[in-house]
Amino acid sequence: MGKKGKTGRLKRKPAPRFWPIHRKEYAWAVKPSSGPHATEQCLPLSLVLRDILKMAKTRKEAKIIVAQGKVYVDGKARKQDDFPLGLMDVLSFPELDRHYRVIPSHKGLVLAPISKDEASFKLARVEDKRLLKNGRAQLNLHDGSNLSIRASEQESPQAQYETFEVLKLSLPEKQVLGRIKVKEGNCAVITGGQNIGIHGKIVEIEKAEAKRRRNALVIIKDEKGAHYQTILDFVFTIGEAAPLVSVSEATVNV
Repeated sequence: MGKKGKTGRLKRKPAPRFWPIHRKEYAWAVKPSSGPHATEQCLPLSLVLRDILKMAKTRKEAKIIVAQGKVYVDGKARKQDDFPLGLMDVLSFPELDRHYRVIPSHKGLVLAPISKDEASFKLARVEDKRLLKNGRAQLNLHDGSNLSIRASEQESPQAQYETFEVLKLSLPEKQVLGRIKVKEGNCAVITGGQNIGIHGKIVEIEKAEAKRRRNALVIIKDEKGAHYQTILDFVFTIGEAAPLVSVSEATVNV
């Protein structure tokens, strides 16, 4: 009889390529726990503390730091050293007054140092929405969390939440502070594909009539005037006139 369920181990060779680990020095890597982000799109906490921020020399030391409740993700203390950090998550060390946001770059995912004020909110993209039986609407966000709202709030066209638009959420309460629609002229960052990490203004959005909206082509112009083409599924809006979050190249290399 075959084995059922997922494996709890991960070797270094098949680990995501953007992880800053030596592939042949040791055999095993930290496998992220099941959570808000897929293994290919996250960084486990112990890897961040040991290999990126250099706060620990071994995984054992990283476990001790995390177990003491000194590491916060999106405003909540996390005590699992394999907890996955993903796109736009906020990592905080209150005792050290150090805060970071996970952003995309040409390398994959990196940590960008941010201020305490910027660490008070996060951006979450609406991936899907559905109507519940109790008369409320549920918004499914990119980080695996859900947001429940009154269905009456969706009645007027101005109040309707659309897929792929981004919500500005307070931390840790996750109250909606603002919305950023996917439209021409707004700021966005590319989160996947060959041009991952490129950020700029949305110039054009293809009208997807004969194909899925996720595959609609989008053109983004960066600060130097260069144009990049991607699909809507890889577009993450980050502001209107100016970005709400820091998206410049991180000083903490991954």
